[in-house]
Amino acid sequence: MNTTLTSQQKNAVLLSMAKLISEEKLALLKANKTDIEKYDGEDLAMVERLKIDEEKIQGMILSLEQLVADVDPVGKELYHFAHENGLKITNKTAPFGTILIIYESRPDVTVEAAGIAFKSGNKILLKGGKESVNSNLLIVDLWHKALEENNITGDWFEYLNYNRTETQEFLQHPSKKVDLIVPRGGEKLIAFVKQFATCPVIVSGRGNNFIYVDSEADLEMALKVILNAKTTKISACNAADKVLINANLPNKETFIKKLIAELLEFNVEIFGDEVFSAFQNVSAFEEESVWFEEFLDYKIVLGSVNSSEEAMEKINKYGGGHSAVIITKNNETAQIFMESVDSAAVYQNASTRFTDGGQFGLGGEVAISTDKLHHRGPMGLQHLVTNKWYIYGNGQIR
Repeated sequence: MNTTLTSQQKNAVLLSMAKLISEEKLALLKANKTDIEKYDGEDLAMVERLKIDEEKIQGMILSLEQLVADVDPVGKELYHFAHENGLKITNKTAPFGTILIIYESRPDVTVEAAGIAFKSGNKILLKGGKESVNSNLLIVDLWHKALEENNITGDWFEYLNYNRTETQEFLQHPSKKVDLIVPRGGEKLIAFVKQFATCPVIVSGRGNNFIYVDSEADLEMALKVILNAKTTKISACNAADKVLINANLPNKETFIKKLIAELLEFNVEIFGDEVFSAFQNVSAFEEESVWFEEFLDYKIVLGSVNSSEEAMEKINKYGGGHSAVIITKNNETAQIFMESVDSAAVYQNASTRFTDGGQFGLGGEVAISTDKLHHRGPMGLQHLVTNKWYIYGNGQIR
């Protein structure tokens, strides 16, 4: 088969898919209802990610329409060199080839991440979790219909309906060529993929994000940012889990009591270090390892630091490399913090909840990478490409 599609072909498939999702909305909601009824776990984040509703369906359609409007990332010239011997040397963006997306519970990934990978010129293998199998199989069926409507072969999208053992076997001994794997899910899934994969893996989706309240912070702003980052969507990898507060903060005690009271209103369980566990409604934590944990739950840890240097040290030691915030009026302190903290996204005076492809103007995202190769942070359409060298000669030898 032809391994390349034109921009027009790719866009036509994406538009067909958007139309089909709209037309098959009721069938999709029904399949998802079956998945939700079968799920017997107590993981709040899993349930939130698993559910499809009207808003999520509109989000799927919008993500496809945005992909159509976006510039094709393939074939963009990155570098050009004319050799003295007459060789013309060009470096251009190119597809990876085949991308395997392994993910848990989120049926919208079957639309959004797969759509990005497709517009980037890649074939897509999808391996969703068993908890969302009915939703996923229906969505993949719609992808095949969208391809068929445009006279394009169906093997651009394939769903691997494997159990854990079969998945492990495929990772270790792939029965077809895989050029890149993107795991979307919790730490156990990422560790599993990294352990067995035989090709490059982009680590994505682990948060454990920190907010540091500096001694020169606007306290009302700090409250607003912490509450937003912690409580608006606990299933998101961009939610905040840890808050560090400068010991020299003016009106510190009043601020902390107010913060505790507001967190309790959202039923957030609060843990604290030696300083904060002395406050009412704050529990001391048993193990230091809690600092490394991503909660995906209504839990938060409060810690005291004596300086922004100590805050940066703590974030670089324990954080997930995803997002970190400083709340301060001092721009110089903020700049040093933002340059020194080893995270994909660093903020001054704003919520971690903005670390997201859509919010960063990328449209959708295939992942939020916490790796440094080959891309870091939200990976949108323009980032899901590799590069290739094209050399044009007329008989040159070296």
